[in-house]
Amino acid sequence: MSHDLYKVDSKTGKVTPTKRPCPRCEKGTYLAEHYNRYSCGRCGYTEFKRNEK
Repeated sequence: MSHDLYKVDSKTGKVTPTKRPCPRCEKGTYLAEHYNRYSCGRCGYTEFKRNEK
């Protein structure tokens, strides 16, 4: 599971998270991605995805 949360650049060794961070919670808390929204399981923060056509 932890191998899906971060991406490591093989050339520079830089580590970057693959998920969106929660703007309300402390560092290390990420938003879960659902089919129509992003949500934080810790504080309940929710961002809805836009339906772009």
